Amino acid sequence: MAREIPDLNAVVRTGTGKGAARQARRDGYVPGIIYGGGTDPQPINLKYYELLKKLKAGRFKQTLINLKVEGQKDVHVVCRAVQRDIVKDLPTHVDFLRLSDDSRIELFIHVTFINHEAAPGLKRGGTLTIVRPEVELEVLASDIPDHITVDLTGKQIGDVIHINDVTLPSGAKPTIDRNFVIANIAAPSGLVAEADAE
Repeated sequence: MAREIPDLNAVVRTGTGKGAARQARRDGYVPGIIYGGGTDPQPINLKYYELLKKLKAGRFKQTLINLKVEGQKDVHVVCRAVQRDIVKDLPTHVDFLRLSDDSRIELFIHVTFINHEAAPGLKRGGTLTIVRPEVELEVLASDIPDHITVDLTGKQIGDVIHINDVTLPSGAKPTIDRNFVIANIAAPSGLVAEADAE
């Protein structure tokens, strides 16, 4: 269930401040910073097109990344922020948090729904209404799940699926204490109209 750790290449950025960042962008890089882990912040540059490709692939902020900084030891990081150009919506700066394997972090994890065909409520024309397509979980950095799975087997019209109904990966726990709703099976609009008429 834990996902593969993708690599991302970077080089050390010499010089800080707006001038150095502008120069990096002119040279085809996106400036960034690695912080946390009890070590000094490390300014870096990432290749613009390599970063853009990762961002377009989706779930960038939920992925543990093996950051390969030229001339240094590989470091596991998670993206905490991507600043974007307000007009072009393209990345202008990236913040990474340095992690050790036993760090616990809070991340939004994608929710996948399975066995639609085994849900009588959906067969009768009900609609799966997804309230939370992602759920914020506290997870171990060495074992970040790719997704959590909701099994729709046996679900009827009117059924509500709460976080406590879902089997979470080992070591993962919701960041919210209450038993919040993830999805429900809503009645088809025709059925609702009939009930109102009665």
